[in-house]
Amino acid sequence: MNNKTLRFENLAFGGTNGVSQNNASAGFAPAFLNSKSGRIVISRTKGGCPAPIHLIDWLPEEWAESTREDGSIEKLIPEIVSGFSRNGRFYTREETASL
Repeated sequence: MNNKTLRFENLAFGGTNGVSQNNASAGFAPAFLNSKSGRIVISRTKGGCPAPIHLIDWLPEEWAESTREDGSIEKLIPEIVSGFSRNGRFYTREETASL
């Protein structure tokens, strides 16, 4: 997964609750799941604040398949899935789109 993948996902789920702008008011936060470990991480800005959209740049280092010179992530390992977190539970884009 990379930023291009995220853009394609946003297009595919546009107009549904599978995108941040349509589900934030229901308490969903953009997040990522490591499907191998089960770890959920909320999308954050470089400064560590919760991000309003999916950003891969500042996820855990061990989730990076490749990084840029500034240390930001360029591409994620295949186990990482984008979705949303609410009340400690991870929801896939498909799950939130169907709500």
